[in-house]
Amino acid sequence: MNEERGTRDDQRAQADPSSGLGTPDGHQARPALGQDGSAPGTAGARGPGGAGGADGADGAPATGQRPAKKRSKSRSWWIELPILLVFALVLALIIKTFVVQAFFIPSSSMENTLEIGDKVLVNKMVYDFRAIHRGDIVVFNGEGSWDPVASQTAPPLTRLWNSIIGLFGTAPGVHDYIKRVIGIPGDHVACCNAQGQITVNGVPLHEKSYLYPGNAPSTIRFSITVPPGRLWVMGDHRNVSYDSRGHQALPGNGTVPENKVVGRAFVIVAPVSRWRVLSIPATFQQPRLAQAAGSAGPAGPAALPVLSAPVASAVPLGFGLVGAIPLTWLQLRLRRRLAGSQRGSRPPPRPPSWRRPGRG
Repeated sequence: MNEERGTRDDQRAQADPSSGLGTPDGHQARPALGQDGSAPGTAGARGPGGAGGADGADGAPATGQRPAKKRSKSRSWWIELPILLVFALVLALIIKTFVVQAFFIPSSSMENTLEIGDKVLVNKMVYDFRAIHRGDIVVFNGEGSWDPVASQTAPPLTRLWNSIIGLFGTAPGVHDYIKRVIGIPGDHVACCNAQGQITVNGVPLHEKSYLYPGNAPSTIRFSITVPPGRLWVMGDHRNVSYDSRGHQALPGNGTVPENKVVGRAFVIVAPVSRWRVLSIPATFQQPRLAQAAGSAGPAGPAALPVLSAPVASAVPLGFGLVGAIPLTWLQLRLRRRLAGSQRGSRPPPRPPSWRRPGRG
């Protein structure tokens, strides 16, 4: 009886291999696994590149798409980088043209306030919000006043190149000068009173705080009423400065047009040991001088609404911060792309052997 049942079980197992009666103990018989965990006869199919292998279920290597993605990310990076550089250049040119420009000091005419090699920032917007004040240090273009009008203009590419070079701070050009404003439109400027002082509207200037040590206020005698729309300017190193005093034979009697003023130098930024704000000396803020200017009529600065110096100096800083927002956004985006590209270039970790596809 037992032998007959065992014979029938053997026959049933041979007829139906999927049944659980393939072994005498009733468990399903399974094919033996190879050394790599695959069934016999499938080792070649589960090898590298084979279907259902450890490198991918579809027969393609898991890294088959990686080179294309890496090339795409690299191409995107090389496209975004020039765009970022061009945007930064355009932004810098806009700020330089309309807001702030750096200048190197090439001569000793403003010593010791400004020394040769100093780098100053010139606020180009301040006079859109207030009038030019006595005591301001200004950069102006002398073409048509101290210098003849240029007969030819530079080619566009040359002007663009000069603008780009100017981003790093340039010395004033052939027609650019930097001086201190002594008289504004309507002022009567004269040298000198009995004490050897320059007077503005009869009020003597106490110039010791900025005048070069050992210099007299002026060794050249003059007396002039500044015409409308023009300025009387002088250097702080009076013995070597070729300023309004030396151009009195020219049209305007040495004065320069207000509309030729590039902007106000408001801070020394280099070298670091020379860093300081260029404020208006106290002598130009004398109450008597302000009263005399008020009695002179609308030409005096007291008749014009002005912004305080801290507010006016903060205007270009505000524009710079606003312009830096999109630039910062592009920089962050570029950094994220670079970080993603670096992560994508690393091969993914291989899964543990017990999690690899193809295991029974």
